[in-house]
Amino acid sequence: MASPVGISLSFFCLWALLISPSVSLTCTSQTFSGNAVYPHCLDLPYLKAYLHFFYDAGNSTLAVVFSAPPSKPGGWIAWAINPSAEGMAGSQALVAFKDPKSGVAAVTTLNISSYQTLVPGKLAFDVWDTKAEEGGEALRIFAKVKIPADLAAKRKVNQVWQVGPGLTPTGFIVKHGFDGPNLNAKGTLDLSGANSGAVAGGGGEGDSRVKRKNIHGILNAVSWGILFPIGAIIARYIRTFESADPAWFYLHVLCQFSAYAIGVAGWGTGLKLGSESKGIQFTTHRNIGIALFSLATIQMFALLLRPKRDHKFRFYWNVYHHGVGYSILTLGIFNVFKGLSILNPQHAYKTAYIVVIGSLGGLALILEAVTWIVVLKRRSGKSTKPLAA
Repeated sequence: MASPVGISLSFFCLWALLISPSVSLTCTSQTFSGNAVYPHCLDLPYLKAYLHFFYDAGNSTLAVVFSAPPSKPGGWIAWAINPSAEGMAGSQALVAFKDPKSGVAAVTTLNISSYQTLVPGKLAFDVWDTKAEEGGEALRIFAKVKIPADLAAKRKVNQVWQVGPGLTPTGFIVKHGFDGPNLNAKGTLDLSGANSGAVAGGGGEGDSRVKRKNIHGILNAVSWGILFPIGAIIARYIRTFESADPAWFYLHVLCQFSAYAIGVAGWGTGLKLGSESKGIQFTTHRNIGIALFSLATIQMFALLLRPKRDHKFRFYWNVYHHGVGYSILTLGIFNVFKGLSILNPQHAYKTAYIVVIGSLGGLALILEAVTWIVVLKRRSGKSTKPLAA
């Protein structure tokens, strides 16, 4: 059985990895054609993107250079200002791509009224001096933007950026991915340049949302992905040792009840995140989460319905209890990996969980062999006892 110190260390490593991503600052080393110089630059935290800008408060003009590699060769990049909200819906976007006919980088504008409407159109504010160029594997968008008066007064705008895989045969952009970096590629741009030279965070609500996603991931990884398997290991193997009875039962109940409580909290944060993500759904992950919550709730009631060992219905109760338990175990681990693929964090995150769950799996294999030896010896001892006269 895993020691409390080992389990705690694994939890700490997983937690530390989830909340401490690193970003290297490299935008200050970039140069542009014509030796244009921009006083402010930001290493954006997602999609390997960078923003260089200069804001002229006298005439509310923002000059920008946005640079990022498309998600695939022949893909596109986009940078946008959303005048009224966070996220892509409602934003005014500049999109760069390599024209498949001429082979030259070009820029178009998208007035994105919704996630389903991605048709080129005039923006809600003036944009001029637009051009695109290639820089290694990256594309760059150059533009000047007239900032609306209400946003100019605040000296802050909501920015969104994105990368995509390519164009359709008719010239429209192919939709981007919906992994973690794509969904988190947004934030607040301080026009005064107060956050220049530092990592550009999501700003207030954006940072809070990222934290809630991390909390959601940690709670569910610990609950469905770690504590439930530990509880199952206790019930299956520790009970084999007669000296562990009834301690194994109370440990099993404590472990599963704790997992359920943490899982409910994780499920609740998931519902909250879902309600805040209109137009974005991860159907499989959501449906498995609902199934896990439902099955785990049923399993908790099993404690109240548990017959005594000699009761005629105890066999059927065992079949039900074990069947639901192993279903939770399987779905829980699968959904943790599904969640990691959605967040798409650094490989170290998934590696940390694989190490934890792999260690538990290895422990289960060892205990499987040990308990079979114990049971066979016990049966052998009983069969060799002389019959009473």
